Amino acid sequence: MHTGTERCVRAVQSKDARFDGWFYTAVISTGIYCRPSCPAVPPKPENMRFYPSAAAAQQAGFRACKRCRPDATPGSPLWNERADLVARAMRLIADGVIDRDGVPGLAASLGYSVRQLERQLIAELGAGPLALARAQRAQTARLLIETTALPMGDVAFAAGFASIRAFNDTVRAVFALSPTELRRRADGEQAAAAPGVLDLRLPFRLPLCPDNLFGHLAATAVPGVEEWRGGAYRRTLRLPHGHGIVALKPGPEHIGCQLALTDLRDLAIAISRCRRLLDLDADPVAVGDLLGADPVLAPLVAKAPGRRVPRTVDAAEFAVRAVLGQQVSTAAARTHAGRLAAAHGEPADDPAGGLTRLFPSMEALAAVDPATLALPATRRATLTALAAALAGGSIDLSVGGDWGQARAGLAALPGLGTWTVETIAMRGLGDPDALVPNDLGVRLAARSLGLPATPAALRRHAAAWRPCRSYAVQYLWATSEHAINRLPAGN
Repeated sequence: MHTGTERCVRAVQSKDARFDGWFYTAVISTGIYCRPSCPAVPPKPENMRFYPSAAAAQQAGFRACKRCRPDATPGSPLWNERADLVARAMRLIADGVIDRDGVPGLAASLGYSVRQLERQLIAELGAGPLALARAQRAQTARLLIETTALPMGDVAFAAGFASIRAFNDTVRAVFALSPTELRRRADGEQAAAAPGVLDLRLPFRLPLCPDNLFGHLAATAVPGVEEWRGGAYRRTLRLPHGHGIVALKPGPEHIGCQLALTDLRDLAIAISRCRRLLDLDADPVAVGDLLGADPVLAPLVAKAPGRRVPRTVDAAEFAVRAVLGQQVSTAAARTHAGRLAAAHGEPADDPAGGLTRLFPSMEALAAVDPATLALPATRRATLTALAAALAGGSIDLSVGGDWGQARAGLAALPGLGTWTVETIAMRGLGDPDALVPNDLGVRLAARSLGLPATPAALRRHAAAWRPCRSYAVQYLWATSEHAINRLPAGN
């Protein structure tokens, strides 16, 4: 995108917010970099330079614009749409792997050497893994400085900096202000929140349709692990350094996010997982343009633009829940998952609501006696085999995993057919092009709309929806009156 100079110039001159996060504009006459939609007077084209990442602009010596705050844009949709090395690396960096394991740990997770990894990241993004991680730390630091009253030492710790000096130097270099000056500029913007709770805002690209997104999460909420309360979806989080509780509330311009963490080092990871859960880095305009070209889907897209794919904070957890949901109702699947969590999940304290458990770890589920599970024998065998494969690492559903290998590993397990594998790919792995043509809801919707109703014929027709078939499924599901398609009453 950033190499198409004429297109980038047009986007900047028209202040087109659709391109925020796709590329960054640096201005050589001022030494700053901006998002394409910056409200300032557009610079002369000869003074513009375009970069594929904030890290690349920072590495070239540009500082972030104080007016448009380019570090606060949604992430590039490419990292959720693609499954190649660079996209997998970006998802892992967002998940905090470099902060925990360094660049060698990132390379090892991807099965490449450090040199190979750095070469590919620099070639596509103009910055290596350390620079990309530094940009993420700076973004997290600014978020905490401007929206919380945390002491600066705690901010540095939570953002992943190794020292106060590195924190101060990075903030000054990126924002041309000290941390104290940043907070002074944002004075009065800190949200009032309960003690120990961080009150944040998660940006997204407009439009956003919250109905199926939050409706699906609320309707399938596992008792004790998830709930809908006070107009917000709430759940417990299993994180590298402890656990957390998050409340996510839909808003017209951002998602309200309240986080309570046992360890502040998990902040960036928790934010990344919440963004992935709500599919906040999607490009809804591009999705709408593609699906709207189908005369059958066009009225559905026009009626509710911006549908997202409700995803997950933990793909392994979702895989287990997909097995529990095979051939049963939504209510029955919730009951099975709730029993599993109550029996094998770790306790969680939630003074603000009714959350009592973390969803069980795969290691805990792998150790469960199958005879104690209130499931049909075949499903018990499937669940046991899946938990063992996930706990042992023979199947990798992590954000840095290979989608093709994950699908193949899942399909090889007993009792995991196409519906389950593609459902896990769609909502667990985050593949935007997963399709479940044999899903009952999809088939009923297809029939009612005059689309081919048999799985094979529908798959052929859906070739025109690629690479957005997961979003097409959301529009097909939304034709029913199921509770997953609407916000809970009392919102």
